[in-house]
Amino acid sequence: MKIHRIVGAVALALSLAACGTSQSATDGAAGGATAEGADAVLRVGASPVPHAEILNFVKDNLAPAAGLKLEIVEFTDYVQPNVQLEEGQLTANFFQHKPYLDDFNATKGTDLSFVAPVHLEPLGLYSKKITNVSALPAGATVALPNDATNLGRALKLLADNGVITLKEGASTAATERDVTANPKNLQFKALEAAQLPRSLEDVDAAVINGNYAIEAGLKPASQALVLEKTEGNPYVNGLVVQAGHEKDANIVTLGKLLRDQKVKDFIEQKYQGSVIPAE
Repeated sequence: MKIHRIVGAVALALSLAACGTSQSATDGAAGGATAEGADAVLRVGASPVPHAEILNFVKDNLAPAAGLKLEIVEFTDYVQPNVQLEEGQLTANFFQHKPYLDDFNATKGTDLSFVAPVHLEPLGLYSKKITNVSALPAGATVALPNDATNLGRALKLLADNGVITLKEGASTAATERDVTANPKNLQFKALEAAQLPRSLEDVDAAVINGNYAIEAGLKPASQALVLEKTEGNPYVNGLVVQAGHEKDANIVTLGKLLRDQKVKDFIEQKYQGSVIPAE
């Protein structure tokens, strides 16, 4: 059993796409990560769905009364928002969970800090070929996200639903080496997370991150063959800043607004269980 890594052109294209999407952040780098002062503009990097949509709700409905000025910069990958935050081109970002951030800091040498949990996007298994997880055929190809934390998360989802077995004590960093039983001899294909919805045309099933599933028009609450449990789930997405800026007044205010009851109501009404507000 082997996970095939897809690199090269796809990764380069994603990187270039992210840079192109984020040109305004590059152009305004001189502003740095400063988030203080009445006239300060908070430049927040975010995935388009649901993160930027949530931020736009805050920008339009809550930020003016709180005296905040937000500029939302959208990214289509999971790397550039952290790179540009570390470089000072962004004030904050909102797209990731803490296990991913911890792994990114450890592997990339960045010093970024998770400051406010906002919502959970349950990871799900999707297919255009079957309607029940038990119908996965022997030797089926299952696509998984290729970043370390979401790969482990995807394997755990399969294990929790009896598809595979992981060795006892396997953590969020589990890999194919931690699989102790694979009764159907599934073949795993690791892809960039953004590519997973498109892969449904070519594989038997794919484990897809919630934001990319929603962006692709999938409905996690009703279309996922199996969906991640929310209880005790460590993969809550939240606001991230450079270390040392956690207590900046405007960051504290933005964190509170993102957890405001009006935002929770917006999330529940708009996403109908596909995105779940943090407790």
